[in-house]
Amino acid sequence: MPSTAKTLTFLSSFFMSFGAFVVICVILGTPSWVSSTIAVSDTFSNGSVVITYGLFSGQSTQQLDHGFAEPDKYFEVSATLGQSGPKTLHSVVILCLVLSLCAALLSAGFTFYNSVSNPYQTFLGPLGVYTWSGLSGSLALLALVLFVGNVQANGLSEALVQALYARYPLAGQHGAAHRYGSSFWLLLLVLLLSALTAVNVGFFEQARRRRRQEQRKPVEQAPRDGILF
Repeated sequence: MPSTAKTLTFLSSFFMSFGAFVVICVILGTPSWVSSTIAVSDTFSNGSVVITYGLFSGQSTQQLDHGFAEPDKYFEVSATLGQSGPKTLHSVVILCLVLSLCAALLSAGFTFYNSVSNPYQTFLGPLGVYTWSGLSGSLALLALVLFVGNVQANGLSEALVQALYARYPLAGQHGAAHRYGSSFWLLLLVLLLSALTAVNVGFFEQARRRRRQEQRKPVEQAPRDGILF
């Protein structure tokens, strides 16, 4: 059976890893990733389109200075994008988060297993926790960077507006502003929880290694005659 200190350490890391898993589930299921205001105009209307969406669904609203606005539209992101560059990168973001979700779940499983047992296999111990928590955090960071790149440089919001409103083929050329929502910023919490999981276990392992070295020192420093006796 593991010591009390080890049980408490790995149980706390379990809650951190499981917390990261829950947060990623929330991130995947909520449509509050980004809200973009896209300037639009044509012969009969002028104004902007406000589009708010997540990884799977979203909503768009026309705000026109003059002209007749269409009703609010609810849409599926992937279906609306069709076959395009932004859709490919968007799919990679989703894949990264799904893999991050799996890694967080494995990290939670490894930490819980270590809280109730002393595994003989090296990878089932702290090494496995470092691997899965590090992978979960790294994939979440990659998803964050790719999503920002897809919105800012690849014109994801503009592509959605152009697909939703065929009358505005040049949407975005007159300016666009993006504001990232709560679901997007929750990725930073995933990074924090993943890092804390590894750091918590790392501090425990370092302290245990130091205690073992201190226990060996009296024997190594004892007189040889005393040892032989």
